[in-house]
Order: sequence, then structure tokens, then C-alpha cells
Amino acid sequence: MPIPPVRRCSALLALVVLLFSLPALAQKTVPDRKTFSDHTGDVDPFIGVDWGGNTFVGSAIPFGMVKVGPDMATFDGRRSGFGYSSHGVILGFSQLHLSGAQGKYGNILVAPVTGPLDIADIKSPRTAEANTLGYYMAQLSRYNVKAELTSSRRVGFHRYTFPASAQSHLTLNVASALGLGPGWESQRFLGAEVHVTSNHEAQGIARFTGGWNRGGEYDVYYYLVLDTPADAVRTWTGATLSQDKDASVATAKPIGASFDFKTHAQQVVQVKVGISFISAEQAKQNVHKEVPGWNFDAVHAAGLALWRAELAKLDLKGETDSQRRQLYTAIYHIMLMPTDRSGENPGWQSSEPYYDDYYTVWDTFRSSSPLLTLISPDRQRDMIRSLIDIYRHEGWMPDGRSGNVTGRTQGGSNSNVVIADAFVKGMKGIDYEAAFQAMVHDAEVPPENAQKEGRGGLKDYNERGFITLADERSGSRTMEYANDDFAISTVACGLGKTKEAALYAGRAHNFENLFDTNLSYMGFKGFLRPRNADGSWAAPYYVVRGTWPDFFYEGDLWTYSLYAPQDMRRIIQLTGGTEAFLQRMDFTFARGHFDVTNEPGFLMPTLYNYAGRPDKSADIVHYLLEKAFTDSRAGIPGNDDSGAMSSWLIFETLGIYPVAGQDIYLISTPSIPDASLLLGNGKKLRLIAKNLDRSGLNRYVQSATLNGVDLPNAWFRHDQIKNGATLVFTMGSAPTKWGQTTPPPSMSDPGYQGCSAAAQAVR
Repeated sequence: MPIPPVRRCSALLALVVLLFSLPALAQKTVPDRKTFSDHTGDVDPFIGVDWGGNTFVGSAIPFGMVKVGPDMATFDGRRSGFGYSSHGVILGFSQLHLSGAQGKYGNILVAPVTGPLDIADIKSPRTAEANTLGYYMAQLSRYNVKAELTSSRRVGFHRYTFPASAQSHLTLNVASALGLGPGWESQRFLGAEVHVTSNHEAQGIARFTGGWNRGGEYDVYYYLVLDTPADAVRTWTGATLSQDKDASVATAKPIGASFDFKTHAQQVVQVKVGISFISAEQAKQNVHKEVPGWNFDAVHAAGLALWRAELAKLDLKGETDSQRRQLYTAIYHIMLMPTDRSGENPGWQSSEPYYDDYYTVWDTFRSSSPLLTLISPDRQRDMIRSLIDIYRHEGWMPDGRSGNVTGRTQGGSNSNVVIADAFVKGMKGIDYEAAFQAMVHDAEVPPENAQKEGRGGLKDYNERGFITLADERSGSRTMEYANDDFAISTVACGLGKTKEAALYAGRAHNFENLFDTNLSYMGFKGFLRPRNADGSWAAPYYVVRGTWPDFFYEGDLWTYSLYAPQDMRRIIQLTGGTEAFLQRMDFTFARGHFDVTNEPGFLMPTLYNYAGRPDKSADIVHYLLEKAFTDSRAGIPGNDDSGAMSSWLIFETLGIYPVAGQDIYLISTPSIPDASLLLGNGKKLRLIAKNLDRSGLNRYVQSATLNGVDLPNAWFRHDQIKNGATLVFTMGSAPTKWGQTTPPPSMSDPGYQGCSAAAQAVR
């Protein structure tokens, strides 16, 4: 999670003990209705814009390169790091944004102005703001101009309705960007060119570097065309407006252009801004190919059609108004990033797909990737092919990448888990031999810049079986590397590479080497503990939420000490056995040690299943869905991180959760009576919850069937649902013995068959 969000759920989670004695708040229900294929009206892009969700506001198509939307500052002048602010002024409308994260883009800023033009003071409060799928609108009250936005894949389409004015302007600011400054994670403007080629056209390049990923230079080429010839066109560098048609700067100096008009009341001026990472001419061709005419509504309708098809992959019956808005908005959020830049790769030419803005795989591998594997496997396949192709040409699969530059790596080499997840689920069309080479490269070659790519501390990890305090993030990295090695072993096994499978299966147990079974804390025994450079135990690390130089990254010992999804049986043993593990889990949630706002804990609510207590998973999941997620502007408890938080919401609302890199789904508690996911092969996974009540009392699974066959376990395999399935839960108000007999598989299970399962998956 790149930018730490405002934390607001820990105190709420301390109340989890009340779950067993107080009924949940009732929710407003809607009557059963016929199935509707058009859910575009159920998406609210404003969900998550406040409290650190950082979700995108504006117009985009699924995985579109252009995300055109407002860039804003608060009334006291603090500029938003991700573009939007619920309170403040609009500075203009830029063409490139992230979603669920900060620290990049905000490039090629267009703004309408009336009255005398002061290029140092272009901003306006707004009223009548609205954002629906593929459409943004606001009234700029300072200028009395109505602004409307829509987009295609690589083109932002602006429509401005001006008042009667002797001085109206359409301005282009190519030096603007989000988060500009001298800071460690700030963007920096390097220079730009503006070439006015006619009284209604301009094109050029803007050059930037830095940002959260601390990336190298990225060049944004643009072509702007208006449907209305200007009476005059001026350019500026610094504070000076000029009649020159060409302008350039090679330093961080203001630069832009103004198209000047006399407008009559309600005069519409339309603008198309094509973007390319190849050339200004390609930006121009993108406009001609994607938006050849001037029909704003037709472009919007085309984008809506794309979204309609994506949203139809989820069908709900008996949901509340709030649930419907949350879940369809969540589908929208997971399909905003990464961005499809096929044909726009400035680094090399390739017939492979090219995606950028993996921001970051550390966030999305846990649930976003598994969800796309279910409902959009062709898209997920192309993203994986892109990861492999980046490795072919740059030497590493990225963990984070933006602005066509890889960086940063927060924890493990998590693309390894993405590959394994696709592999065990039988995804076709991927060169798994090349993928395996990339995975092994991650595991064996120390990177020059460990925050950019690869695995930091690799020499110690491979030689000693753990990372020492000589390297940063040694605790969280060791835990994540062990799971990454499990992923490599899985793929090796399926490819028939028995030697490599055994090697990496052995390393998958490396997490044990940082586990001090004698370390006691708050009444519990057995925690991760740092080791000094000589291998001796260092002082325990109790910081709640670490960052780059710390032992744990964006997590703590309560979360990471239980993070070994490849072998939860061993974790339970190391923490003192089943009862001690359950007591620790209860304590973690009841005392506010669980952090719902961050990805390391995504799997944690369902870890109870490994100890035979799915009813406790049901309690925690029900509580989190009710208290941490809403359909409001503050409705996402932390950075959405390219839809990572939204994908967690979707899975857990449906009552299942994937174990990334494995073919396992864990069952918690369904919150909707009847829900379906349309799988990529046209089949459906339908989840029915009988006796579900809106008070949340009947949150415990009493029994379950899968395709009419009794399902006694609180988990199932991908192979059981991949060709369509119906999962029926019978719900009740009290826990039963259901799901307590056979826990999900772990490497330490007697007769563990993980390798056989991997080999079977690709046949």
C-alpha cells in the first residue's frame, strides 16, 4: 500500500467482542427483482474518495490508458496527491491518473477560463458536480463554465459550455503534475514543448520523473484539437504570455498555451486530447482512430457499453441498496488498473501485450488477480504475458511499475504468486517456461537496487534461510519470500522440474528461521523476531506499522507472525497449538491489533478455518463488512490500491476468499442471498445463502452443498468450480460443527499433495 491511509478502524475492531451478544444493525432491503444486465447506474465513483481511499474521479474505460478527471486543491491551497478532493477548488482537468494510490501523473492539464487570463491563478470552486461511469460534470462557479468529460482508451474528450464573454480561454498547462516538489517521493518536471500548429490544434511533449515509485523519466506526448477555431492563440513560458507558436523549456518552468475566444451564452467548445508514450504524431493518430468525430454522447455511450459488459459479470438478488452500490463500484475499481498500454510501449517493440501501472502487485496479487482469473481470464492472461515480457527485455518482472519504469518492491517478488495462481488454475496462453525462468531469476539473482526490483537481502536468505537486520524489511521480506518460493515450487512441480520443486519447497519453510518460539508478548508465546548480522537474536520488534527501513513493512508482529499461507498447520504448531492459536486470533481482533486498512492482513480473518473454526471467520468478516465498508465517500477503509481493497470486499461479501497462488478458496459467511459470478468460459459460479437474514444473526453456515453434493469442509478447490458451479449454504444463528473436521491443506499435512495438484492443474 504505497501511501498510508488515515487509520480509523482499529478502535472499531476493539468492539468485536460484542459480536456474540449484540445483533447487527438492520439494513434497508430492496424487493426481489428481475435480473438486469445494465448495472452502470449502480456504480458510484465517489465511493472511497475520502479517508485515504484515493479512488479515481473522472472518466475511463476498463483498463484504459487515459483517466481524465479533475485535479484539485483544498481551499487552503494543499493540492490533492491523487487528483480529487471533496472540498476545494478545481485547478483543471488532466488526462492521466492512478486509482487508489497517490504520487504519479496529473499530466496535460486543460482548464477553461473567462475574463482576464492570469496563468498563475487558474482555479475555481465547483457546484453541481456529478460522476457516473465514463462521465464527469461540474459547474465552475468562478468562470460560469460547465465542464464535462468522457474518454476512449487513449483520448480525453472535454466539453465546455461557456457564458457570454468577450474573454474566454481554453488553457493547456503541460508543466502541471500531481505531487511536484523536492521530496523523496515527489514528481519533478523536467521540461516540455508546445507547438501550436493551427488556430485549433497544439501538440508536443512533457517530461517528468520521480513519484512514489521513484521512477526514471517518463515522456507524455499529446495532441490537442478543438472543434472551434480560436480568435487568437498564445503560448507562455514562465509568467510571460507570447504570440509565439512554439515554446519550450528544459527546466522546471511554467509552460503552456491559451486558445482565446469571444463566446456567446451557452456556447459549447469541445476539446479532444490524445495521449501517447511514443510520439506526438501517434497521439494525433490516437485521436483520429478512436474519436474521429465530435459526438461527445456517442463516445460516452461507447465507454458505457464496455463497462456494461464488465459489470454484467456480477449478478445479485436480494441485496441491499448499499451492497449493490458497493459491489458494482468495486468491480469498476478493480478494472481501472493496471492500464493497457499495448502499442504504447516506449521501451521496446513486441507482439506481446503491454501493461503499465502495476501499482502494485504487492497489493493486487492477494485477491484482485484471483478475481480477474475467475471473471476476466483473458485480461489476466494478458497482464501476466506483459509481466513476462517486461522480464525478457528488462531482466525482472515488476512488483511495482508506473510511468513505464519498474519500482518499487515493497516486500516479496509477488509476480511469482501471480504466475502460480494462474498456473494451478489452468490458465492457458502463457509461456510458463519463460515465466519459470523469470521466477528463478527473482529467487537467485541479487538486484542492484532492491527497492526497485528483485529480492533485497537475497544472499543471506538463500545461504542462511532468513534475512538479518543488515537489510531493511527483513521480517516481512523473509515471510513473503518463503511464500514466493512456495509459488516457484508449485510451478516447477507442474512443469516436471522435480529438482527445482524440491529446492524451493524447502525454502518455503524459511519463515521458521525467524520464529522465536520462546518469545512471549502480551500473554502469548511464539513470534517473529529480528536476527542480527551474526545470526543472533536481536531485540523484539514491536512497532505497530513499519515502513521502508523497518523489520516489518506496513504490518506488525501480530500479522506477519501468522503469515505463511503455504503452511498454516506449521504456524499453528509454532504458536502453541490449536487452542493457543485461536486465543491469539481472538485477542488480535478484540484488542485492535488487526489492521483492515492494509493488504498484509487480507487473509487473516479467514485463518480461523485452518484451526477448524469457520464460525469465527464468519464473525470477523461480518463485522468488518458492516463497520469498515460503506457506500459513502469514506466507504473504503484504506488505499484502494488499484482495486485491491475492492476485490477483498467482493470476495468476502460473497462469502469466499482465495488463497493466492493456490487452488483453494476459503469459506467465511455470505452476505447476499443469491449472487453469481460469470466465469470467463461463459459458465456461472452461483452462491446461494438460504435463511440469510438482514440483521446478520444467521451468519453461520450450518451445511453446504457444491453442485448438489455435500460439502463438509469450509474450503473448496478451483477445479470444483471452474466449469460452473452452484454453492448452496444453509445459514443459522448459532455455530455448528460444520467445517471443523478437515482444515484447508498445508505443507506440513501428512501426505501433502501440493505437487500432484499442481501437475494435475495444467493437464
